[in-house]
Amino acid sequence: MKIEGKEYRTIWFENNIVKIIDQTKLPHQFIIKELKTVKDAINAIKVMEVRGAPLIGGTAAYGLALAVQENNDPQFIKKSATELVQSRPTAINLKWAVDRVIKKLTGINSDQLLSIALNEAKKICDEDEKFCENIGINGLKVIEEIYNKKKDTVNILTHCNAGWLATINWGTATSPIYHAHKKGIPVHVWVDETRPRNQGANLTSYELNEEEVPNTIIADNTGGILMQRGEVDMCIVGTDRTLSNGDVCNKIGTYLKALAAHDNNVPFYVALPSSTIDWDIKDAKDIPIEERNSEELSHIEGVDENNQLKKVLIYPNKSKVMNLAFDVTPAKYVTGLITERGITEPSFDSLNKLFK
Repeated sequence: MKIEGKEYRTIWFENNIVKIIDQTKLPHQFIIKELKTVKDAINAIKVMEVRGAPLIGGTAAYGLALAVQENNDPQFIKKSATELVQSRPTAINLKWAVDRVIKKLTGINSDQLLSIALNEAKKICDEDEKFCENIGINGLKVIEEIYNKKKDTVNILTHCNAGWLATINWGTATSPIYHAHKKGIPVHVWVDETRPRNQGANLTSYELNEEEVPNTIIADNTGGILMQRGEVDMCIVGTDRTLSNGDVCNKIGTYLKALAAHDNNVPFYVALPSSTIDWDIKDAKDIPIEERNSEELSHIEGVDENNQLKKVLIYPNKSKVMNLAFDVTPAKYVTGLITERGITEPSFDSLNKLFK
């Protein structure tokens, strides 16, 4: 996808260094950051210089390659793998990618470890790009159906950033939107601001602007009244972990959007690559829900009159803050799951049949 007219992926390996787009600086500054050690990769995941389940997975895979490059001792690699998995607990792609690379490295001679780790990391990223492109092709059909009935602009509501910045390219929730836009179907996106980190306002709107897709930022609690007014034709969100029964764990606030959509008969779709499906956890109560630093809520960041990034306190000093990063939307509120293999019902039988 494009930034200032130039094509980028969110992560790449160049001259023995992993390069990423520092998403904590967007939309005000576009900075390419270098990751030279596994600790750099762990920190990038923790502080959300990279974020979004597929991109976290790709970063973890490359992080493990950096660990091998740094020290190919098996104990160091094992310790690095554990620290990468622990860097953010909710997104399943992270552990999935680390386990996949470790499996490839098992029983391999030390002089081959680096090339194999790098090859697997690149393969994981290339696969995700193709998966997300296919998600867009499959999701396009839903947008086309709405447009063919409406013969007017299709209004889509999304939450958080499930765009190309959250993946390697294309995005999950945005991929059908980009495919529709490229095909000439008029689309308009309602972009939830997505407190507390404002990923919708800072990232989704930013990338939609770069691709010249019409969009409007709204406060997180505005979606309900827009649905009541008939100004939302469909919702598409991403997911950090989807259980095999169809329950969806995603950015905090997704559940409330699903409830509003259900009450107003608005289709609610979840877009995901198969790497985001958790086949092991059976009960949503067992999903580890990340609780992040209270400063993400109590402080807000922006640019001042001198175009300098500043962080300011917006809450009373004595106020307590709780910052849960994710919630769970039960499968009964999900119209369909848009995957790289097609659109399926959110149920074990349907998912198992599709990914048998």
